[in-house]
Amino acid sequence: MAAAKPTATVEANFDGLVGPTHNYAGLSFGNLASTRNAAQPSNPREAALQGLAKMRALFDLGIPQAVLPPHERPHLPTLRRLGFSGTDEQVLDKVRRRAPALLASCGSASAMWTANAATVSPSADTADRRIHFTPANLCSHLHRSIETEVTGRLLKSVFPDPSHFVHHPPLPCNPHLGDEGAANHSRLCRDYGAPGLEMFVFGNAEGAGAAPARYPARQTRLASESIARLHELPRSGTLFAQQHPDAIDAGVFHNDVIAVANREVLLYHASAFVDAEGVRERVRKHFGKDGEPVFIEVGDDELSLADAVGSYLFNSQLVCDPKGRMHMVVARECQEQPASRAVLERIVADDANPIDQIHVLDLRQSMNNGGGPACLRLRVVLTPEEWAAVSPGVWFGVKRHAELAAWVDSHYRDRLDDDDLADPQLLEESRTALDRLTRLLKLGSVYDFQRD
Repeated sequence: MAAAKPTATVEANFDGLVGPTHNYAGLSFGNLASTRNAAQPSNPREAALQGLAKMRALFDLGIPQAVLPPHERPHLPTLRRLGFSGTDEQVLDKVRRRAPALLASCGSASAMWTANAATVSPSADTADRRIHFTPANLCSHLHRSIETEVTGRLLKSVFPDPSHFVHHPPLPCNPHLGDEGAANHSRLCRDYGAPGLEMFVFGNAEGAGAAPARYPARQTRLASESIARLHELPRSGTLFAQQHPDAIDAGVFHNDVIAVANREVLLYHASAFVDAEGVRERVRKHFGKDGEPVFIEVGDDELSLADAVGSYLFNSQLVCDPKGRMHMVVARECQEQPASRAVLERIVADDANPIDQIHVLDLRQSMNNGGGPACLRLRVVLTPEEWAAVSPGVWFGVKRHAELAAWVDSHYRDRLDDDDLADPQLLEESRTALDRLTRLLKLGSVYDFQRD
């Protein structure tokens, strides 16, 4: 059974497949889980299967689900641009000996977190009534910035029809234009097909207001405003909110670690925004007489910032099934931590909000590297016509799940250490796996090694 074409506008989840080089290099300063588990051995096979199990769980709920492939790693084109020459094996050996930090950056599987892949604006919001995509430049970290080019290729391959889809180049990689994608972007609406309020959350206000002292703010206001202009969004359909610097200093490196929105619901920590009341007022204004938004605020007395970051409660997914019922998909850590478990029990028991059910999933491999359920998916609102224009091979179903699980079992290792990134055999294994995957998903030649 595969995903059936919808008869109304829906929100689909495009999940990133965990790559064959999934490892714990601790590259993300400000991401506490990433730093805490640095240099620990990883299990790429288990990580990929956990991600597939999440896709299957949402598919079984009736949520439209698709898959995006991982990137080629280690990324030899980047290493060659940085001055390492020779055969692939020689390049890997030189980097291992002379610049192991570069090998870690070019071997990262962080593209699995597709919430950072791009910002997406639905056709209901844009002036030309097409879906707009802007790949994130991710220029705050080297290992993420090298994703941008291939991400753009993948998005164009998955969403190819220019009558429905507009693909913008990423913003210039500049400190004033730091863009981290949909991890700092949310949308509130009466229903998915109605014009929405797109909320852009930034941490860097370019000298205006308070700034974090411990960790850097990755998203800039200028970047968020630029994307809104590129996507031809009306002023009445945008909200720019500053992330609270205290949250950033507590390890909230993206807004989706402290807030999550779906349809009319905004679930957030009291320390998520500098001006939470201003956010609520702007959301109420957007809804006007057409319905009331639902605000679920979690206070510090219920859940400290430290516990919010430790459990990733706000990095959960809020999704609606075909009957309109809202579900919350959380990582197992939320249930294991007493404070976050109590918050979940309070939310689902409160008839004043539409969240009906909590679903607990094991994503330990991703969580250990600082990415929960929401990090692994890019949300795209699609009309039936737009759905039909998506490359059909990426849609997830029972058969596709079995095929991808078998693909993982055939090509992925069950243990990976930092030193393994220099193994030429791992590079060959990864390329073989990705070449087979793009044929399976019918995406064409998107990787450098295929194009070369």
